[in-house]
Amino acid sequence: MSPRRNRPPRGRRGSPEPLDLAKLRRGIDAVETWGHERWRVRHLPAAEKTYRCPGCDHEIRPGVPHVVVWPMEPLDGGTGESQRRHWHTPCWRARDHRRPH
Repeated sequence: MSPRRNRPPRGRRGSPEPLDLAKLRRGIDAVETWGHERWRVRHLPAAEKTYRCPGCDHEIRPGVPHVVVWPMEPLDGGTGESQRRHWHTPCWRARDHRRPH
């Protein structure tokens, strides 16, 4: 029996997939439950402009990592896009202890 090989043989290595900068800027989506609703949560590496966090009512400045949150099913007749809110990541994590302003 020959020893196990951990690397592919020379010449067979594929080139790494190039980074998709647009996808990287858009962030990574997840689905979380809050209250009786399901929320889409997108982790962004940096804000592009200034937003106001509904958790603490402070600004999220350009360049600050944060999350964008919106309901999976629109609430009160609105659209999911119109109900997107930018939160500081710690404020979103502590949302059960804070009430949106």
